[in-house]
Amino acid sequence: MIPQNTVSNPKATTNLIIVMGVSGSGKSTLAKALGDIYGYEYLDGDDFHSAESRALMAQAIPLTDEHRTPWVAAIKHRLQSNDSQHIHTILAFSGLKKKHRDELRSAGLRTIVLYLNGSKETIGDRITSRTGHFMSPALLDSQFAGMENPLDEQDVHLIDVWPPVDQVIAHARNIIDQHLVTQTHTSSQA
Repeated sequence: MIPQNTVSNPKATTNLIIVMGVSGSGKSTLAKALGDIYGYEYLDGDDFHSAESRALMAQAIPLTDEHRTPWVAAIKHRLQSNDSQHIHTILAFSGLKKKHRDELRSAGLRTIVLYLNGSKETIGDRITSRTGHFMSPALLDSQFAGMENPLDEQDVHLIDVWPPVDQVIAHARNIIDQHLVTQTHTSSQA
């Protein structure tokens, strides 16, 4: 049975939008745009990586759980800090592993996850054309192999990345307005 898409922690008063997907799927582009539209603080999960992890990825060496555990913990700590200050947040986060997605959900914010999905060819083309990113394009195969399918998780909403970016943003806004913004407004009136 496929769950009906909804939110995690529906009684929370601070919102979190996680934009997830493999490197090159457009997480940062979408998250920044949505942050501007909704006035949410934008966080990039990549900014929480240690210098060691960045160096490994630049050398096309996939990260292990040993590398990822303190990374996810640092992001969760920041989300909890934002929650205590009632700062709504949007996070660009690879989210390859379910346990990492669950760890961020456990921060306690009202959460929806926008899963950016696309073909390896489409995303590979994007990665090879971008400049200034530390992650080696050679890691794309390991990212696709490591992605644990999130589509059976109740707060995950699928967004295909092949349309033009304005259509991707419009699709994301429809999801947010239906499942998060409207629900927040309704909760605050109760």
